[in-house]
Amino acid sequence: TGGHHPAQEGEVFNMRYQALHKLGCGAFATVWLCHDMRRKKHVAVKVPRSGQSFAEAAQDEVALLRCVCIMKKKDRAGENIICLLDDFRMMGENGFHILLLTLGPSLRSLMGNYAAQGLPLPFVKKSLQQVLAGLHFLHKRCRIIHTDIKPENILLYAGDRTLQKFLPDVVDCSQRTDVGLKGPGGDLGHQLEHCDLMNIEVKIADLGSACWTYKPLSKEIQTQPYRALEVLLGLDYGTPADIWSTGCLAFEMATGECLFDPRPGKYFSRDDDHVARIIELLGKIPPQIALSWKKSTKFFSRPGALLRISRLLPRSLGTILAE
Repeated sequence: TGGHHPAQEGEVFNMRYQALHKLGCGAFATVWLCHDMRRKKHVAVKVPRSGQSFAEAAQDEVALLRCVCIMKKKDRAGENIICLLDDFRMMGENGFHILLLTLGPSLRSLMGNYAAQGLPLPFVKKSLQQVLAGLHFLHKRCRIIHTDIKPENILLYAGDRTLQKFLPDVVDCSQRTDVGLKGPGGDLGHQLEHCDLMNIEVKIADLGSACWTYKPLSKEIQTQPYRALEVLLGLDYGTPADIWSTGCLAFEMATGECLFDPRPGKYFSRDDDHVARIIELLGKIPPQIALSWKKSTKFFSRPGALLRISRLLPRSLGTILAE
């Protein structure tokens, strides 16, 4: 009870969506590539776990996505956000599930084939323009903070010809579809030709952790390597937290490596190391920020001096990129 729905290939959701194969599985939900038997096209169905907290989170996500759909009619920049095609409830072995129809798969599956040198810069620039346009739409039009920008939550969208090269047994060439480029090994299998790569567009996905700008839901947001300084320090956050994550995403797309990859040590935590790495790259944190919240002694012994890490190695972003 409260767990994942044990879906199987061939199962039909809501008498309409036939499961073809699983696209992914996380702590909160599974995502299935499905065939919409009514509209004769492929969709991705997100099946959250059935526990009460997961159901509430799914309902919040539906509300946020509905807001996006409404505001899309007023601003074309909304095309850089996934569209909610449908949502419905289903009774399964482990309780009620609220199902969402989304897109898939993610930028992470593409980056896996360029890990050694990063993605080609023209594609990086084009994709980041779309991500930033989508965030501007979320922040200004919808008043939504995404709170979890990372490669897994940036989905690929390509024309039918590009898709047919990698999904010949799944994709119907007669239509443009939102199914992504996923090979037998879980990724693209090999690098794309430049023209095919530049035909790929990206969309921001997964509003499961998002919140309204005027009503933050949680103090602890974002996946660790993409977590903004104000979040690490327990300060109030806003839309700039998404921009910080996007900067980390940009570096990773261009180089194939995380800008910040903090690790715990014998005498310090992962958060300690993360703050230290930020100081090494961007300089000392101003005292008015470092000591402006109740738990300042968690990281600092005095203004700007870290409590558990004393030896820092200053470095510049330019130097790191050159290396």
